[in-house]
Amino acid sequence: MILIIFNEIKKTVPLFQSKKMPFDLSSSKAGSKVSCTLSLLLASFLFTVCLGLVVEADHSSTNIGAIIDVDSRIGKEQKTAMIMAVQNFNNNSRNHRLKIYFRKTSEDPVQTVSTAEELIGRKRVQVIVGTRTWEEAALAADVGKKAQVPVLSLAAASSTLPTTQNRWPFLVQMATDSQEQINCIADIVNSYHWRKIIVIHEDNNYFPNSGSYTMLSKALEKVSASIEYDLILPTFHSLSDPKTYIRQEVRKLRKKQSRVFIVHQSSLPLATHLLREAKDLGLMDRDSVWILADSISDLLDSVDPSFISSAQGAIGIKSNYSDSNRHFLDLKDQFRKNFSRSYPNEDNSDPGIHALKAYDSITAIAEAVEKLSRNTTSSPKLLLNEIQSSNFIGLSGEIRFYGGKLERKSTFKIVNIVNTTYKELGICSSEFGFSERHMEEKGIRVTGIDSMNEFVSSVKWPGELDRVPKGWAMPNASDPMRIGVPKDHPPFTFWNETSNDNEFDGFCVKLFEEVVKVLNKSYTLHYSFVPFNGTHNELVGNVSNEIFDAAVGDFTILANRSRFVEFTQPFMESDLQMLVPVKSEHQMALMFVKPFTRNMWMVTIAILFYTMFVVWFIEHQKNPVFKGSRKDQLGTAMWFTFSSLFFVHREKVNSNYTKLVVVVWLFVVLVLSSSYKASLTSMLTVSRLEPSVTSLEWIKSKNLSAGCDDDSFVEDYLRDVLDLKKIKTISGHDNFLGEFRSKNISAAFLDLPHQRVFLKDHCKDYTVTGPTYSFGGLGFVFQKGSPIARDVSEAILTLMENGMVKNLTNKYLGSSDGCPNSETESLSLKSFWGLFLVSAAISTICFLIFTLRLLKKKPKDSQVHSYDLAQRGGSSS
Repeated sequence: MILIIFNEIKKTVPLFQSKKMPFDLSSSKAGSKVSCTLSLLLASFLFTVCLGLVVEADHSSTNIGAIIDVDSRIGKEQKTAMIMAVQNFNNNSRNHRLKIYFRKTSEDPVQTVSTAEELIGRKRVQVIVGTRTWEEAALAADVGKKAQVPVLSLAAASSTLPTTQNRWPFLVQMATDSQEQINCIADIVNSYHWRKIIVIHEDNNYFPNSGSYTMLSKALEKVSASIEYDLILPTFHSLSDPKTYIRQEVRKLRKKQSRVFIVHQSSLPLATHLLREAKDLGLMDRDSVWILADSISDLLDSVDPSFISSAQGAIGIKSNYSDSNRHFLDLKDQFRKNFSRSYPNEDNSDPGIHALKAYDSITAIAEAVEKLSRNTTSSPKLLLNEIQSSNFIGLSGEIRFYGGKLERKSTFKIVNIVNTTYKELGICSSEFGFSERHMEEKGIRVTGIDSMNEFVSSVKWPGELDRVPKGWAMPNASDPMRIGVPKDHPPFTFWNETSNDNEFDGFCVKLFEEVVKVLNKSYTLHYSFVPFNGTHNELVGNVSNEIFDAAVGDFTILANRSRFVEFTQPFMESDLQMLVPVKSEHQMALMFVKPFTRNMWMVTIAILFYTMFVVWFIEHQKNPVFKGSRKDQLGTAMWFTFSSLFFVHREKVNSNYTKLVVVVWLFVVLVLSSSYKASLTSMLTVSRLEPSVTSLEWIKSKNLSAGCDDDSFVEDYLRDVLDLKKIKTISGHDNFLGEFRSKNISAAFLDLPHQRVFLKDHCKDYTVTGPTYSFGGLGFVFQKGSPIARDVSEAILTLMENGMVKNLTNKYLGSSDGCPNSETESLSLKSFWGLFLVSAAISTICFLIFTLRLLKKKPKDSQVHSYDLAQRGGSSS
């Protein structure tokens, strides 16, 4: 190689051309020693020059700038891994070298701009890698765009906007975006039906306006959860007294109802102080939930034991990677040696996900540079394209880019901090949900599940709770749940002054007490009733404003109320109907036909005439009473049949067939006459009721007044929906009676429970008419997102199934049977069709038998008659 280069140099450099020298190099005489010395010097010089040219030709270098937090655990892992990757590449590459320059990130992300400019301008770096946060990556990408230098970001993107690549064309994202982890957090929240969340994160002057917070909020909304409070803590380095400041902020959390805390973005020092203060203030006790994002959970292998002690029972989201393949195991041994040598004060020397991503980033750069070294041309754009076309299995997973970011979907380990370490519960991924194993095992796809409930038995919750935490500030003996109760709203809620304890009474109060008995089987619910003198809407508002924890009473479930409070399962229907006075119906001229329905009358008459026909047909053959002219026969048959209705018939029947038909018919007559008399008597003696107001339209057309409860939503519904103009609000059921009697109202609109109470004592004079307007039913009220509401709903269903709700309803509201039916119904054919069928069948059988006998007897009579005629003729001759 040296000879080749030397010949090339000889061709191009005149110094090495064949010319006559000022001295003779070949002389062996006196000048031979000098010539030899000069020859050796010249050869040495030429060798050195040629060797330098070879090195220059075969070992071109690529400068890499790394911007990391070299003082943090993450930065230490990244620096060690990057140096190893550079060394491994340089040791294996014969024609190219990598040089890496490290720069420390500043606490102010804006300083990233000057750092990136310094690396590009002074160190002539061709690519930048690192950055601690997504904001720093974005600022570095702005510099890279102007200088056309690729920037590989190791920070997870806080935004998934499609314009990211257009805005930063030289940005390559080595980490998946935050959406994958956020979806995993939302799935955990949904698995246990937590509805109110408190988010805690460290302020980096950019987070409130970044997409990460918005993504988290939207993901929680999709699972019917919401962020109750957003605790923003300053960066740890900016706090002169971190303990005092964080303690003051954590105290604010005690005033919130939610006990589900998500530490979304935080440095390890800040999270350590946060969890320590939370534990001291009782926020790591029973029914509390702590979810730690990967910014903390990825460091659990290297955190101080005091951190583990403070975070007992917390759930962690930890980046998932394979730690069993040979490539990782080889790197692990090398990493441990280098890391321990560089940072002897660190207790744990194992590589984490941050080291693996850093190693993979240098590997991607190295492979791109190696490909470009084979080309005759090179440019920053070509280098960017080669990096983005990377396709290999790295230590952190598959490295393949699409649209400037990793194409693969991240998976996360769900871990539970227990004792002095943590245990793995399962795997979470947006692709297959939850699983106890990795998504692929021995080539067989693992089926995931939608809920984390499968892991419940494995989770150790804060406070060593043996059930799923409520994620809510549960009441206790010293701080019971304050429940607002309408003071004077009988029979649902009222103040029982006759009792020794002056306690509340009523249907709703007793029902809630039964609910508590059911809940006490799982946990003790401490509560106290507080009298409330306002309206139902005001009490609902007080629950929404957290003045009361809940409200017990006859609250109708409405859509506009459900936006601000949580309702339980309805324990009673609340359909709205119109209540009106009744008027007595005048006696009708044809009242005597009312005992039977029209079909009943028609069938009775048909059987009557059919029986008459059978009796006539059988008897008129031999019975002289039924003989005579056709007119006489018809009259006799009709008289006999009709008189049998009153058992006054006197005609004698001869045939046994007729007697059988008449006996059955008389039995039918006995049953029908008895039933008729009873039904007619009832109709004549019991008043028939008819509503005085027929419809809502009739009220509108007559411009009449309608009444409603003054403490309900009904007034607004009548005005806004039913378009009634004259509405009068009335307080108390007894006052409705006075308003009706004084003609101040023509109708009253009451929901079913209140209507039932009113009709219990006044069902003889008032009735329900018109259509039914449906609503959500009656339920108890709790603060929005309260898990106690769900437990109360389950208890209500239990009480409905075991009959307790019905018993309380009958006791306080009256029996569902209500008022006896004042109108006697007409007797229908369905009650007598069997009787008619027997009568018709007997008559038909007798008719057929008699007819057959008659037809059989006629030939014999004809023969006898002919014989008699012949005898008479012979004797006369």
